[in-house]
Amino acid sequence: MDNENAAIPAKRIEVPVWEKSTLTLDEAAAYSGIGKNKLRTLTDKEDCNFVLWIGSKRLIKREMLDEYIREAFSI
Repeated sequence: MDNENAAIPAKRIEVPVWEKSTLTLDEAAAYSGIGKNKLRTLTDKEDCNFVLWIGSKRLIKREMLDEYIREAFSI
């Protein structure tokens, strides 16, 4: 037998950051040029519309972050 039942490791799919709908803090910082600490401060606010919480995991809505940056005078 050629080990037909052996588990085949799943290939990890790499999606470019600019195609993702949500980003981690690290990805958002690299993508936007805004520091992780500043992003954390912004997303801790109740009225932040570009954060998505999944349990305690914080994700950044990329398109809404782009819009926030376009409209912001200063951060």
